[in-house]
Amino acid sequence: MNDLTVTRQTFDEVMVPVFAPAAFVPDRGLGSRVWDTQGRDYIDFAGGIAVTALGHAHPELLKVLHEQGSKLWHIGNGYTNEPVLRLAKRLEDLTFADRAFFANSGAEANEAALKLARRVAFERYGADKAEIISFTQSFHGRTFFTVSVGGQPKYSEGFGPVPAGITHLPYNDIEAAKKAIGPQTCAVIVEPIQGEGGVIPADPAFLKALREACDQYNALLIFDEVQTGVGRSGHFYAYQDTGVTPDILTTAKALGNGFPIGAMLTTTDLAAHFKVGVHGTTYGGNPLGAAIAEKVVELVSDPKVLEGVRTRSEVLKGHLAKLDGRFGLFTQVRGKGLLIGAELTDAYKGRAKDFVTAAGEHGVIMLMAGPDVLRFVPSLIMPLDDMSEGFARLTKAFGEIVGANAQAVSR
Repeated sequence: MNDLTVTRQTFDEVMVPVFAPAAFVPDRGLGSRVWDTQGRDYIDFAGGIAVTALGHAHPELLKVLHEQGSKLWHIGNGYTNEPVLRLAKRLEDLTFADRAFFANSGAEANEAALKLARRVAFERYGADKAEIISFTQSFHGRTFFTVSVGGQPKYSEGFGPVPAGITHLPYNDIEAAKKAIGPQTCAVIVEPIQGEGGVIPADPAFLKALREACDQYNALLIFDEVQTGVGRSGHFYAYQDTGVTPDILTTAKALGNGFPIGAMLTTTDLAAHFKVGVHGTTYGGNPLGAAIAEKVVELVSDPKVLEGVRTRSEVLKGHLAKLDGRFGLFTQVRGKGLLIGAELTDAYKGRAKDFVTAAGEHGVIMLMAGPDVLRFVPSLIMPLDDMSEGFARLTKAFGEIVGANAQAVSR
């Protein structure tokens, strides 16, 4: 038994202060519920930021964790292993891809994708074809390269000069994209639904225009599906419902249901430019992570599970409509599958954090997507009773905010 007592205050004493965690400390989870160190229960609408797609402590994942954990956790990149090869085959069978590179996170998957795109352009067309086009409000990770490519300057400012050759365009603006993509462009990276940027779906015509422009100028189209992938949109990958196929796809978050793993998927032709030693990773594709991810992919790719995501999406939107009908909170509810954003009205602009805090006080874990948007990314198999219970709690939590706001306005 560990007798070292820690509390939420310990965080402020021992951790680098890049996060501002909630006042409660989660201790254990089961399905779509979490209990804190005081034994209080919470309905989980956050899923560890769209990660625990099959909920907490899923019995089939626990079984794989124990079985593989008793065999081999890690072996290093001088060897391959059976779980990672099975995982690669599963992902390739489900997608356009025929080659996979495994990493530990979405940021690393995007780093690999961007490096591959630059490498392909360099080897095929020379050093001048190096421009990467991204979109405002996009988010692609926290490495210095990916945060510079991401379209939110607040994350890249204050760290010195950013890498050259990165252009940011307005999202969903077809004309701006057609003007900017040219002979100098090596890659365009886009989220099919901007997650951190406010849960904004891409217009299919916009994605089609990107595909056509990339083809015209021999640029690669990269889909960042770190948040939208592995069933989140109601399709295994969101691109499969757009009529557009990328050259490179990145995936992470839900891929390991909480075990850190990410992947870059691409074609044989493009993968050939990553020769031995050109890129690498120590932990990426380790047998423990790969075994868990293989089971996640098997479970989530079941058509019944994906159909269940689409069903739950409608139920969740119905709950939000009811909440809005009662309190008049939202200007728009948008997204796909179980990646849903509810934008707050002007009366509550900039106060998404207040709603998240109030939700926690009433036993609901949830997220924001910028200061004006509440984000819902629950388990893809969330029991409908848990969803109803969560919204009953949110009704109380949001009612308090609305009541306090009305009092303040009347003063």
